[in-house]
Amino acid sequence: MKKHKIAVIGGDGTGPEVVAEGLKVLKAVSKKFGFEYETTMLDWGGERYMRTKEVIPADGIETLKKFDVIYLGAVGHPDVKPGILEKGLLLKMRFDLKQYINLRPVKLYPGVWTPLKDKGPDEIDYVVVRENNEGLYTGMGEFRNKGAKDEVAIQTSYNTRAGVERCIRYAFDFTRKRNKRKQLTLCGKTNVLTYAWDLWERTFYEVAEEYPDVKTDYAHVDATCMWMVKNPEWFDVIVTDNMFGDIITDLAAMTQGGMGIAAGGNINPEGVSMFEPIGGSAPKYTGKNVINPLAAICALGMLLSNIGEEEAANAVEKAVMAATAGKIKSMSAGKMGMGTSEVGDYIASLI
Repeated sequence: MKKHKIAVIGGDGTGPEVVAEGLKVLKAVSKKFGFEYETTMLDWGGERYMRTKEVIPADGIETLKKFDVIYLGAVGHPDVKPGILEKGLLLKMRFDLKQYINLRPVKLYPGVWTPLKDKGPDEIDYVVVRENNEGLYTGMGEFRNKGAKDEVAIQTSYNTRAGVERCIRYAFDFTRKRNKRKQLTLCGKTNVLTYAWDLWERTFYEVAEEYPDVKTDYAHVDATCMWMVKNPEWFDVIVTDNMFGDIITDLAAMTQGGMGIAAGGNINPEGVSMFEPIGGSAPKYTGKNVINPLAAICALGMLLSNIGEEEAANAVEKAVMAATAGKIKSMSAGKMGMGTSEVGDYIASLI
């Protein structure tokens, strides 16, 4: 029997707390389904940076390549300048490990409140596939005459045919495998961003010819935001670039109940992937046993699917759904009706 090797990065703020609850559930589900795993805790994050001025060790990426998968808690420390940890840890892992897909399920669970009137679990159930290694997030650009009255700041959205195509192909394959409405929507801005989105649109429809069983459509990003609020049931799978994907998935998270329930994966289909709750480190709640760990537990479910433990992954999702329909009163910190550790115990007991 293979033993799954899991790198665990608790990170900052409440990150270690929610990860601890996810590991409780991992222990329960491994016993239930009879698989073995080994976790290695890595202290990468704000506290380490403050001690050493080093976000991760020089050989950190090579270390991560030895694992099957990564489980991340949160990135962001109030005493560390914004951008240092995000670029030095989160983006570095995404880019250096070639995690070129950001996968964001948007699913409203039973009993979870949504701000969308007259919408329920039947209407809010889709997935966003976000390109994760290119676009505006490459950091390409320059200042001209910085500090002067005629200063110019240039930020470049860098898109390659290879990068765009691998993302789009993943989205088509995912839509086919998901096998629900089998509809893939390209979300872009072809009427204004005429270089990048010309490439995206051409590639999308060229690849679509190889997937005659998948229906396709297109929506501008602003229209996508409107329909995500008004008619979320129109969507099955959405594929988009790095920046638009970052924005629309936060809107989507609010419609599924908030950051307390939203999880995501950073996927390298051929290598090491990473799974995390998409909310921040919430430092004001650190150590108070009030933060909601469900997003981290849902991320664990995605992790299990990634390493081939599909039965275990399904069991985790069913347990979360039973919990949201049962004793958990709210997704908000401090309003769940039980503490962080109690939620972890509760989910583990439902496996």
